[in-house]
Amino acid sequence: MDIDAVVGDVGSFDPELLQLPELSPFALKASPQIAEDLYAQWLSLPQTGRLVKSLIDDATAGIPINALGNSSSANAAGSNSLPSMFQAGSTPPLSPRSSPGSPRFSKLKTSPSSLRSPLKVVSEPVREAIPQFYFQNGRPPPKELQEHCLSRINDLFGGHMDGLQLHEFKLVTKELCKLPTFFSSAIFKKIDTSCSGIVTRDAFVRYWVDGNMLTMDTATQIFKILKQSDSNYLTQVDFKPILLELVATHPGLEFLHGTPEFQERYAETVIYRIFYYINRSGNGRLTLRELKRGNLIAAMQHADEEEDINKVLRYFSYEHFYVIYCKFWELDTDHDFLIDKENLIRYGNHALTYRIVDRVFSQIPRKFTSKVEGKMGYEDFVYFMLSEEDKSCEPSLEYWFKCIDLDGNGVLTPNELQFFYEEQLHRMECMAQEPVLFEDILCQIVDMIAPEREDYLTLADLKGCKLSGNVFNILFNLNKFIAFESRDPFLIRQEREDPTLTEWDRFAHREYIRLSMEEDGENASNGSVEVWDESLEAPF
Repeated sequence: MDIDAVVGDVGSFDPELLQLPELSPFALKASPQIAEDLYAQWLSLPQTGRLVKSLIDDATAGIPINALGNSSSANAAGSNSLPSMFQAGSTPPLSPRSSPGSPRFSKLKTSPSSLRSPLKVVSEPVREAIPQFYFQNGRPPPKELQEHCLSRINDLFGGHMDGLQLHEFKLVTKELCKLPTFFSSAIFKKIDTSCSGIVTRDAFVRYWVDGNMLTMDTATQIFKILKQSDSNYLTQVDFKPILLELVATHPGLEFLHGTPEFQERYAETVIYRIFYYINRSGNGRLTLRELKRGNLIAAMQHADEEEDINKVLRYFSYEHFYVIYCKFWELDTDHDFLIDKENLIRYGNHALTYRIVDRVFSQIPRKFTSKVEGKMGYEDFVYFMLSEEDKSCEPSLEYWFKCIDLDGNGVLTPNELQFFYEEQLHRMECMAQEPVLFEDILCQIVDMIAPEREDYLTLADLKGCKLSGNVFNILFNLNKFIAFESRDPFLIRQEREDPTLTEWDRFAHREYIRLSMEEDGENASNGSVEVWDESLEAPF
């Protein structure tokens, strides 16, 4: 074996074995010809010849060969490092190569066997158990909460070994379930599935504690109590039992006990108002998400705590029901509980235009529930009246937007606005009012709403402006349009005195006073008048 034989093996030589600190091994691998030339030049050096001869002698003598070229012979004793082809100082130094103990060196020199099992080098990671975060039937109560609840249950059921009857169950509903007392019947019937008239301690524990009702939020509890077992939504029928119990037990509604028909109408009106504001999809199916997003739960708790039901302005006020029902009764001249176009055109002292009434009866904003052609039922009228008297709320804006959007493309163009304003302009001329040209009205609307694009209005534009309700008044309600143009100081004073009241709250209060005075006037003609309390008008 000689040096020439070694040179003949250049083509099979790995360039990285050259170990040249002056050149990157990656550059040598990218240009194999350079590696071959350097290798051949390296072999021609005198030092290389002595090193190769020393290695051959060691191999002949049977001495193990050191891969780094460190020979045991005396000739190689001073040649532990491989000779370099570059003169010192001829090139700038490169980055220092990784030391044998560095991560980079280990990565480049690691054997295939060690690469296949890197986890052997590091310790096994400790497995951390992920706690259960989904419970099909609700999260179980903590042990401390469960023990406290069971203790309270034992106190309430302690003197009733056979169980509690319905009239005794209200304390459980109020103190233990933390729900309004008019939910007592609904909870009682959920537990007493056999209709025995008794709820035992064990039955209540199975339903409330074992059923994980204890850890649910109030909205979810009410949702599960009211809904049918095979449904994932609430319908109007589901609210009927708790409202009838409210009428029967609330001190502010005792005067209705002698008039069952008005108890029924009151309950229906409250339900219609709930679905008008809460059921935003308008499909008659109230979901848990809609229930949580609304303010119904707070209104229920307020109604349970407040003795004067008229102070619960959200949904439950009897005065509000009285105004809605009397308005409907005034328009329903034949009292068949249905009204037609001619009846509705008289609403608000003929405030509305024929064109907007036609759109309402075309059922564009909402399908009628009356099932009678050309007739509007009581529920349909409740939706209409709430939309007409409070155009600042989102359900009202959506209602009237659909009416004005003639082609249903989701935008209101100047042509559509002009179509409805034409009749309004004609009515102003007939009433000797100074007419306002549509061009001026259009500029006023654009300045008022500040839409994203001035060539049309979107529903998002209207919802983003507090004055958007006035746009609809300009288009089809003459009385409110004139009041807006004149900036009625009486209305401005109302808004400033109590900004928490909505347009509907103020309207309902004014109308209730008017209707009460009319009724007192009728009683006076019969000799049974009561003295009117002027303090009722104090905040308005």
